[in-house]
Amino acid sequence: MKPNLVAEQYPPSTWAKLFLLALVWGSSFWLIKMGLVTFTPTEVAAVRLAAAAAFLAPFAIVRMHRIKRHQWPVVLSVGLTGSLLPAFLFALAQTQIASGVTGAINALTPLFTLIIGAIIFRQWVTGRTVVGLLIGFGGTAMLVLLNASGELVLNGYALFIVLSTICYGANLNLIKVYLPDQSPLTITGVSLLMVLPVAVIYLIGPGEVSSKLVSSAAWGSLAAILVLGVVGTALALILFNHLVQIATSVFASSVTYLIPIVAMTLGVLSGESIGVYQLGGMALILFGVWLANRKPMPARG
Repeated sequence: MKPNLVAEQYPPSTWAKLFLLALVWGSSFWLIKMGLVTFTPTEVAAVRLAAAAAFLAPFAIVRMHRIKRHQWPVVLSVGLTGSLLPAFLFALAQTQIASGVTGAINALTPLFTLIIGAIIFRQWVTGRTVVGLLIGFGGTAMLVLLNASGELVLNGYALFIVLSTICYGANLNLIKVYLPDQSPLTITGVSLLMVLPVAVIYLIGPGEVSSKLVSSAAWGSLAAILVLGVVGTALALILFNHLVQIATSVFASSVTYLIPIVAMTLGVLSGESIGVYQLGGMALILFGVWLANRKPMPARG
């Protein structure tokens, strides 16, 4: 594995792509919230995946031959950990958690990227990284155990978001280690195509999406989910996988530094209430992620 590069070594275009991705994914939590106005979490996730996979299907089908035989299990794993499981987990979590808080907990992704990279892929972890991990987990504990008023509660739905960030951490390492020769469009399109049957089976079976489209509000929710699928999933995953390949997995996952800013801004504008203890938990997570990823200053002499 090549070492992480310091910020100055990345060209402005790479940073611009990172900020664009933060804007798109930061808006995704608000789009999920809009989808949940009419549809169930499972329906939101299924429509999101179906829209993303259908949009990229023409590109994926003509690129399937590029996947080597030994890479197919990896591509399936990428589809599961990078798309399928997080789509359902985030939608379920946001039935009980504000979109801004969801975006903040999502900032744990770089920490789990480091942990999985160290444990499974034998990547080096410094003492600073360990301290950052502990601080980040402390912030997560505040969000799980305290509500907006500072009352001690146990919001188990926050654990769904934590599980999603673990999936993302695994997904990042899988792409970086096992799929460096595949294009972002191939990885994203084929992996989504492989998990599409799960969404289709649900939508033609127990799903009740079509029967709910009897009001303008329902069509607004559907539009939000379709945008979430095409832009927030398909196109964003292509851009994300591109960042993983041109930079490092940790740099790409650092988009989660910026996502909470977008998510919280949209959440507050849509009427969500965020308490001081929740802001404190978010701050701890972001500081822990920053500390874990910070490069030491070079020695002078």
